[in-house]
Amino acid sequence: MATLSPTNSPRVPRRRVSTRRRAGSHLPPYPSQESHDAALHAIRFFLKAHTVYDAFPVSFRLIVLDTKLNVKKALQCLLLNGVVSAPLWNSEKSKFAGMLTVLDIIHLIQYYYHTANYDTASADVETLRLEALRDIEKELGVATPPLLREHPSSTLYDASKLLIQTHARRLPLLDSDTETGHEVIVSVLTQYRLLKFISINCHKEIQQLHLSLRKLKIGTYVHSTSPENIPEGSNPYYPIATASLKTPVFDVVHMFSERAISAVPIVDDEGVVVNLYETVDVIMLTQVQTLVRLGAYQSLDLTIEEALKQRSPDFPGVVICTASDSLGTLLQLIKKRRVHRLVVVEGEEEEKKGGKKGRLIGIITLSDVLRYVIGESRIGESLEQDEQKAEDAGSL
Repeated sequence: MATLSPTNSPRVPRRRVSTRRRAGSHLPPYPSQESHDAALHAIRFFLKAHTVYDAFPVSFRLIVLDTKLNVKKALQCLLLNGVVSAPLWNSEKSKFAGMLTVLDIIHLIQYYYHTANYDTASADVETLRLEALRDIEKELGVATPPLLREHPSSTLYDASKLLIQTHARRLPLLDSDTETGHEVIVSVLTQYRLLKFISINCHKEIQQLHLSLRKLKIGTYVHSTSPENIPEGSNPYYPIATASLKTPVFDVVHMFSERAISAVPIVDDEGVVVNLYETVDVIMLTQVQTLVRLGAYQSLDLTIEEALKQRSPDFPGVVICTASDSLGTLLQLIKKRRVHRLVVVEGEEEEKKGGKKGRLIGIITLSDVLRYVIGESRIGESLEQDEQKAEDAGSL
């Protein structure tokens, strides 16, 4: 597992204290709530001053799928190109038709597992088209995802607000053809791309985000970490969905579909995190065998332990952190590697108080980080009031 906290560095001989005066630093003499709030204010100002176009990578590819395409072929396309989502296009109406995501496939697997036998499902998936997925979601009672869109010239701040308000992980960017007036899919802005853009361009501000994740209340945390406070028969990690190595894969699939989540921590009997099972793992048990592509959905009856043995060797690993790590450290990590979530575990600080090192206490998603950075969570009242006064003055 990768850890967010730096490891202990080896001891080195102490240098003799110099009597030479040091140059002044732009950083505050000590961490404070004011400097933290000022950094957040500066990041928001930065996002308001830049458009979504600015966050585009120098080179990128865009895969768009027609709603008439067979689901099986669409999944093969995603897997072959190493992507987990793609915009949908209605060729009959020449208009944008939503997004195909891994969660749509999870809903499909759950639907077939409950309503059809293996032979029926295998035959049906050969002819099922992407346009039928919304009907299946209605059968399952799953809410239809909103048809989000934004123009590439919109500010990053407005795009971020839309992502937060709709709980979406990605935002399709559409323009219009000046000659035909038809919609044109330009790209897709993801939470990861947005946060990485911030981490690259707001380096000084990120250094000021020194307050701990615990203090900022970023993420979802276990309501009670004391075994004696947990009623018998209830989920000891509520409200976080968890599984053990002996849990059947389909039980986790149900968690994905019911809660609209993309990963579940795997814990041992003491609550120590041993792994993470993701929606992508359900779609691709190995590089050779795929649940839907080859119709091998008997694999849903495997235990998590058995399924993990067939996981692709290029799995990036589980990124863990402690509640005492800072938001700035987390954003610096996003700059260096592709991270979609962090599992919060008890560290040395909790262990000294009788806790268990590595025990699950929370989970942080990119949605949680973006929601805090953009301003959904309360920070210093003074800055928010000043911002509102400035807007009010400008409208007079």
